[in-house]
Amino acid sequence: MRAFEGESVAAALFASGTRVLARSLKYHRPRTFFCMSGHCSGCLVRADGVPNLRACQIPCRPGLEIQGQNAYPSPDFDILGAVDFFFAGGMDHHTLMTGSRLLNKVANKVVRQLSGLGTLPGHDDAVAPEVRSIEVDVCVIGAGPAGLAAAAAAARAGAHVLCLDEQLRAGGSLLTDPRHGVAAADAAVRDVHDAGAGLIAGACAIAFYPEDAAGGVLAVAAPDGLLRVRARRWVWASGGYPVNLLFGDNDRPGVMAARGVGRLLVQHRVLAGGRICVVEDPGVAAYAGALAAALHAAGAEVERVAADAVERVRGRSWVKAVQLRTGKKIDCDLVAVAAVPSPASEGPRQHGCAVTLDPPRGGFRVVVDDDGHTTVADVLACGDVTGHLGPDAAAAMGARVGAVAAAEACP
Repeated sequence: MRAFEGESVAAALFASGTRVLARSLKYHRPRTFFCMSGHCSGCLVRADGVPNLRACQIPCRPGLEIQGQNAYPSPDFDILGAVDFFFAGGMDHHTLMTGSRLLNKVANKVVRQLSGLGTLPGHDDAVAPEVRSIEVDVCVIGAGPAGLAAAAAAARAGAHVLCLDEQLRAGGSLLTDPRHGVAAADAAVRDVHDAGAGLIAGACAIAFYPEDAAGGVLAVAAPDGLLRVRARRWVWASGGYPVNLLFGDNDRPGVMAARGVGRLLVQHRVLAGGRICVVEDPGVAAYAGALAAALHAAGAEVERVAADAVERVRGRSWVKAVQLRTGKKIDCDLVAVAAVPSPASEGPRQHGCAVTLDPPRGGFRVVVDDDGHTTVADVLACGDVTGHLGPDAAAAMGARVGAVAAAEACP
């Protein structure tokens, strides 16, 4: 299929008309695009023989071979999907056919064959990746509006700065919001480079090891190998995850995070549907409105509904309608779920930072003071990881926290 070199495989697949990518591990329900940012496991595929890779995090290149998984004969038509039909009320395979020891063994053998996440790679040509050690004054984890602003501010203040981001392209929520977009993201990236900071995209922070050397080491999987990063000050700007809302059959293909729909439109210029129903949480009404307006301007019919008004979605291999609690049905070919993002606080928590449950701001957010200090002496945080702020407020906080981190790292 045709694709732009370097764009995500998920974007290319969606633009080409591909809809179902895989099947769920137990009931073989169809699985496909949801968040478009690597955090939902909906777009797991087999790439060049390697299973369980996230299509939205694989860059397109000539000759790349992509296959669906967990399906026979194909994700679009999977005969094993009959499991979902015959066990509509749920299935506990541990109690299946327990009346006979022999039949129970057979049943469990069949279930094991049906379940799982792909098969092992068909080849074993892996080589040990190169490992490099890097020492900096300030390490910023996350290159969304907060992280980019923090990195630029810290570098301008004279610090040696490294900014890391797991996405293929830096920009974070700027690339999902039509009020900002690619131009704003590119401008923020240029600001980081002009300030003299280092920036690596496609670099995932794996884990923090406090016992490894003085001050601890951050292990990072970068495009060209593994990194062992040490820093005098750490700034977590890991943002927030798109999440789903609670209504019947919310796992059906065609139910996507609004941020995923926004990323397709803003970053990739792909209109996700012709008739789109935006299901929104009140906490992100401004973003939902901006996205709905942009989708409408791009040619889609758009209807917005409150999250608590939705009973369920209709459709099997792809959504066909939204059923409201009032009995009204909204015909659509896509549901965009606009919910308050959940703070990506796992990394800071592993670093020892305290978090607090704050549902209106997305969930477990990192606790910080006015200057971004966490409960750990050399660790700061900014942006949506401290509770949902939105791009503008996150960037302002990032600039303030970056300057503080630099002043403390380079007194």
